[in-house]
Amino acid sequence: MSPLHINEERTVAEQLHMYIKQGYSRLFHGGDFKRIEDVVEKEDVDNLKAEDIYLVIDRMSVDNGKDSISRLVDSSETAFYEGDGACRIMFLPSMICYDFSTKFEADGITFEEPSDNMFSFNSPAGACPECQGFGNIVGIDEKLVVPNTSLSVYDGCVVCWNGDKMSAWKNEFCRKAAKDDFPIFEPYYNLTQKQKDWLWHGLPSEKKSNIKDRVCIDAFFMMVKENQYKIQYLVMMNRYRGKTVCPSCHGTRLKKEAEYVKICGKSISNLVEMPITRLKEWFDNLQLTEHEEHIGRRLLTEIKNRLQFLLNVGLGYLTLSRMSNTLSGGESQRINLTTSLGSSLVGSLYILDEPSIGLHSRDTERLINTLKELQGLGNTVVIVEHDEEIMRAADYLIDVGPDAGRLGGKIVFEGNAALMNDVKVYEKYPDSHTVRYLIGKETIELPAGRRKWNRSINIKGARMNNLRGVDVSIPLNVFTTVTGVSGSGKSSLIKGILYPAVKRLMGDVCDAPGEHSSIDGDIKAIKHIEFVDQNPIGKSTRSNPATYVKAYDAIRDLFAQQPLSQQMGFTSQYFSFNTDGGRCDECKGVGVITVEMQFMADLILPCESCHGHRFKKDILDVTYNGKNIDDVLNMTISEAIQFFSDNNQKAIVKRLKPLEDVGLGYIKLGQNSSTLSGGENQRVKLAYFIGHENQEPTLFIFDEPTTGLHFHDIKRLLKTFDALIERGHTVVVIEHNLDVIKCADHVIDMGPDGGDCGGMLVACGTPEDICKNRKSITGKYLKEKLSL
Repeated sequence: MSPLHINEERTVAEQLHMYIKQGYSRLFHGGDFKRIEDVVEKEDVDNLKAEDIYLVIDRMSVDNGKDSISRLVDSSETAFYEGDGACRIMFLPSMICYDFSTKFEADGITFEEPSDNMFSFNSPAGACPECQGFGNIVGIDEKLVVPNTSLSVYDGCVVCWNGDKMSAWKNEFCRKAAKDDFPIFEPYYNLTQKQKDWLWHGLPSEKKSNIKDRVCIDAFFMMVKENQYKIQYLVMMNRYRGKTVCPSCHGTRLKKEAEYVKICGKSISNLVEMPITRLKEWFDNLQLTEHEEHIGRRLLTEIKNRLQFLLNVGLGYLTLSRMSNTLSGGESQRINLTTSLGSSLVGSLYILDEPSIGLHSRDTERLINTLKELQGLGNTVVIVEHDEEIMRAADYLIDVGPDAGRLGGKIVFEGNAALMNDVKVYEKYPDSHTVRYLIGKETIELPAGRRKWNRSINIKGARMNNLRGVDVSIPLNVFTTVTGVSGSGKSSLIKGILYPAVKRLMGDVCDAPGEHSSIDGDIKAIKHIEFVDQNPIGKSTRSNPATYVKAYDAIRDLFAQQPLSQQMGFTSQYFSFNTDGGRCDECKGVGVITVEMQFMADLILPCESCHGHRFKKDILDVTYNGKNIDDVLNMTISEAIQFFSDNNQKAIVKRLKPLEDVGLGYIKLGQNSSTLSGGENQRVKLAYFIGHENQEPTLFIFDEPTTGLHFHDIKRLLKTFDALIERGHTVVVIEHNLDVIKCADHVIDMGPDGGDCGGMLVACGTPEDICKNRKSITGKYLKEKLSL
């Protein structure tokens, strides 16, 4: 027999009718066997309790015969199926019963048989049913409810409980909190997870109460939801809604059944949340039985090797659960590199574009060892690189130059990297900037002295991501570098806290800053704050360096003043490819026609009307000293400066000169912004600020501005920073490049390591001070640059 199990929200009557259709005829109820048809016709079925009814699967006499045993097994399996894992055997006529169940006796839980897909959030078999494997749902956002975690409950950290009317909730919670020893005067960030749960879901003394009768944040928003028909409550509900962690899977993205499977007390979610450094240690120290070791030997070898590859390329601070869209370009490239190492390919050609981007000098050493390991397998590795350590570690160097743009394109050195130790090689290859720097003929000189400072912006209690309550001062009117190994907390401190916090204090709209206790100091000493990132300089496909630095306005005015323009009535607007008039009507000033190919990549063809010149023929007939507008836009920055200098156009040259000063003399004046690299975009923005007339004190923040820069270009960049500081501005740079760090007035070194082992202020002061600190990994490598 099997207990009555009602599926799919059927009633008892509907379930009994279903049994009749399936061919069953009897059930056990009230101490007697009855026909199902009789029960349905003669009894009040709706009042019958399902737990008192048993479906009779089979009646038989058992002996030792094969047929009898086979029938017993089949009937038992059917009983377990119909009873949802429960079965009862009754012996007649004694009526002695034995109950069996596939569920655990203590809590009735069931376990499904594990499979690969069960541990994948990309599969319906493993994804959390509530969030569909995303880990987030739209709900009440903790960051919106408690925006300032340095406040206590008593001081009003729960902002929806502030105000005359809603403060009654806070007062009532504070009154009840004493009974459960809840610390109402403790800052929110200091509360334990259990105490936060009390604040959100109810105090322990209220557990027996209905959620609506409790005094907690959940109960508050339940009240707000019930009153949404009133406009003020609807507005309040929407104000605090946002992406929040899924309450079912708690952000793991897997269904609860996947969490039941554990190895040495750890579920798969516990493991992927560990930094790779700790995860490798866990697998190295894993204690398994002989049988388990036999089953997992090959798998464990693969896991350990792949984790070691990730450590070797400097990614030990990442967790395996990290979203791929939050990785930097350098991190993504190094992960792809470890994939290649893990596949153990032989006889392949690997081409890497600046794999050292975002790497500390310590991690660069590990990367070099990984690349040599890849080469040792029988592969060829070709790297486009500017990093000195990688160049010196190479077997063969090919240097292209001597300069950029039209002044480059030649092979100025080709040979064994060991030749860089021979001073005589300079006499043979005098045009190579790389050779001059590597043999020491040309260097990035140390500044004559370090600038002194007496004003600063002070951040206290920085706790964003892995920061551990850091207190730090950012000096003003000097050149500051923020250093540390990858994942040490540099970006969290500067991009996540300093920039948005100061921008908000200035009254600008910005994302909420990361968790911190306070920010004060001489903030009024600066009038603006600019984060010069590597994002594209314009959203339009027609944006280019000339339009961004405002040089193109003067160029259009110049062409509008030419005799043919005045004769034809062409104003400066006719020389713009953003407005109708002079631009090509067919391509709208883009120069190309984009053909959408649906499921294939778009097809980009030159415009047949203007042949890629972007303007109408009448506009192209207007010339200035033999050059039309298209000729000017196709000039490099250096060519344009020379051209307009020869013709005494000082206003245009003044706008273009900063682009050359930051090492962008090789790019074209009208080059599409989408074709610029991240480093080029950043330097175009820097050039704009240098050429800007606004002289009010500004705090400039740069995130690794040396990305993609040669020694020669870094030297120029440092001169640009000096020019900004001489104008009364402040420069803060997040950087790994030792040539930049050694030239700083003040260094803030984060660490000591990445991830959970980082987030602390290791040292701060001049570069010489950093070198004296034994805990500083940056100081260890900086000593060589400073010859200490």
